[in-house]
Parts: sequence; structure tokens; C-alpha cells
Amino acid sequence: MGEHVDLPAGTYRLGDAGAEREVDVCGVRIGRFPVVNADLARFVSATGRAVAPGLGRKLADTQLADHPATDLTYADAAAYCAWAGGRLPTGDEWEAAARGPDGRSWPWGETFDPELCACVEAGWGWTAPVTTHPDGASPCGAEQLAGNVWEWVSDRTEDGAWRAVRG
Repeated sequence: MGEHVDLPAGTYRLGDAGAEREVDVCGVRIGRFPVVNADLARFVSATGRAVAPGLGRKLADTQLADHPATDLTYADAAAYCAWAGGRLPTGDEWEAAARGPDGRSWPWGETFDPELCACVEAGWGWTAPVTTHPDGASPCGAEQLAGNVWEWVSDRTEDGAWRAVRG
């Protein structure tokens, strides 16, 4: 996939309802889609990086080539981003890309719509190809920021663990 979109610099309303805060975010380029198995397989092949057996099976399955890569460790995700010439977004960058400058609840607006994401409410029982829900894109054009998979971000939690955000 490898496409990117620009998240404009600005002040974004982030956080859970009732605990929202205004955050200044620098402009960044962010992946239009989550990293797919085919792209991660190219990274593994080019670098010789060892991955868990379950992840290796997914990377070899051509039916999952356009599905988001799952079962990565934080180190796998960070190494892939560095190899691809980028970095993982911070949690604030990821959330700003998902919510847009108007602080919407969902990438597409204020009302949850199970037809705009791969979620249990829509009957998805597994991951979906990352191009499946184009109408669920966020204001900056990033897709799959609701549903499908959780994603790694670069900052840590208060207890020092690496943080994943819900997709």
C-alpha cells in the first residue's frame, strides 16, 4: 500500500468524552492505510528479520496480502517504520488523524456506523482488506482508524509500557 496522507499542523481536541483536551500537533505524514501483510513481508524478506511463526504464516498467505498486519511486537512495528523511512505516530498524532480538526467522535463523523468499518457490529469475524471502507476515511484521508485492528503508537503509558491504540 505505502500511500501517505498529510495531517495538518493545528490544535486538535483529543481524549475521551468528559476528559477532552486541546493539543497542538505538528504536521506529519501518516500512512493512508495500516501496514498490510504484503508490505511487512517485503520488509521481512529484505532484512531477514525473524518474526513469530503465526505472523510468518500470515505473511505467506496471499489471501491476506491486503489485510492489516497483526501479531507484530512493538519492536517489529518500529523496525518496519524505520526501514520504510518513517516512524510510528505518537498517540496524539494518531488520534488527531482519526478525529480531525473538529474533534469528531468517529473518523467519518459524530454517529457510529458499522457499515463504515470492519467491526463486530457489522458482522466481520476477521480482519478486512484495508481498502474495504473508503467512506470511513478521516478528514485527512487516513483509512481504517476505526475497526479492523489495534495499532502501535510510539509513546508509552504511565507505567512505561508501549501503547497500542484501538482502531
